[in-house]
Amino acid sequence: MGDRGPQGLRTAATAPARPWPRHRPRPHTPGVSALIHPPLPPGRTPSITDVAARAGVSIQTVSRVLNSAPKVAAGTRQRVLEAITELGYRRNPAARALATGRGGLVGVLTSSSALYGPASITAALGLAATEAGVHLAVEHVVDFDVESVRHGLSRLVDQYAAAVVLVAPVREAYEALAGAHPLVPVPVLAVSSGGVGAVEVSVDQRAGARLAVQHLLDLGHETVWHVRGPQGWYEADQREEGWREVLQAAGREVPPVLEGAWSADSGYRAGELLARVPEVTAVFAANDSSALGLVRALAERGRSVPDDVSVVGFDDVPESAHFLPPLTTVRQEFSELGRAALQQVLRMVDRGSAADDDGGESVAGSVQLQPELVVRRSSTAPRR
Repeated sequence: MGDRGPQGLRTAATAPARPWPRHRPRPHTPGVSALIHPPLPPGRTPSITDVAARAGVSIQTVSRVLNSAPKVAAGTRQRVLEAITELGYRRNPAARALATGRGGLVGVLTSSSALYGPASITAALGLAATEAGVHLAVEHVVDFDVESVRHGLSRLVDQYAAAVVLVAPVREAYEALAGAHPLVPVPVLAVSSGGVGAVEVSVDQRAGARLAVQHLLDLGHETVWHVRGPQGWYEADQREEGWREVLQAAGREVPPVLEGAWSADSGYRAGELLARVPEVTAVFAANDSSALGLVRALAERGRSVPDDVSVVGFDDVPESAHFLPPLTTVRQEFSELGRAALQQVLRMVDRGSAADDDGGESVAGSVQLQPELVVRRSSTAPRR
């Protein structure tokens, strides 16, 4: 995935995005919910999530009732109060954080992998939260199936998270979130979601790929080969799309894509194949790790970088300036991304950007940051 970003990134608000689908109240017959819903397991303390599920409303609505807030329909208020009584729910003082937003808790749901991108985004969010005086709770998910996502969300909302930030730019995470949306009663902000419906903060991956490919064409290369990231990752898809767009717009041949991953091993395997193709003079790698393996494989097979083959990466990881040769790459500024994500999620909480239970909607716009090309010594004009 993508990684570090540029100094002084510009922020451009994109078209407004619809908030994530909210849980709709289901028909309720007063006095019989205890018959409809099974009892809680023995010894388990009822949570605000249990109250919301029993009453058929969102956690925000339960919070409004607990805070005696206006604009809650009498019937809805009665259902919530009945559920509280039936479950024996006792309010945790931390629940007030849900109503106030600032000074409360922001939940982060992310991958359990050690990939540089998600780990850097989560770390940047943590730093921004500390600077803003906001508490951050992080839940790691191994598999992005519906049950795993539901479990992670449940743990976050049970901690009275005022909002959830999803840091998992893989298709299955958002498919699972769609299946688990009844448990998303608070605003959801996606970091690098690929524009799948949630409000998001991201770096423009297509623009980054276009910068890389145009740089290589401007140096005089006839075309550019691409080692892409893994299937199912939005960022890998978007970088491939940007690569293809530039070549097609320039009327250049579009070579076959080499399937890869976010690893040096993957780049090395691609380099073994590309070293056998004499006409290859320029390669856009999935990320910097992939580029590292690619450069080594080419060098071991007598293809010098950049004299024989120019290579451009994506991320600008801290080590990329010390590769041999120093790597030309596309930079993403994760500190800026984390700061923008936290600011946006706090705005969403303050504005109540999620649709309310009566069907009204308010909209928070997505934010997209621009990447930056960093030219070093792994790219040059082709030999004539």
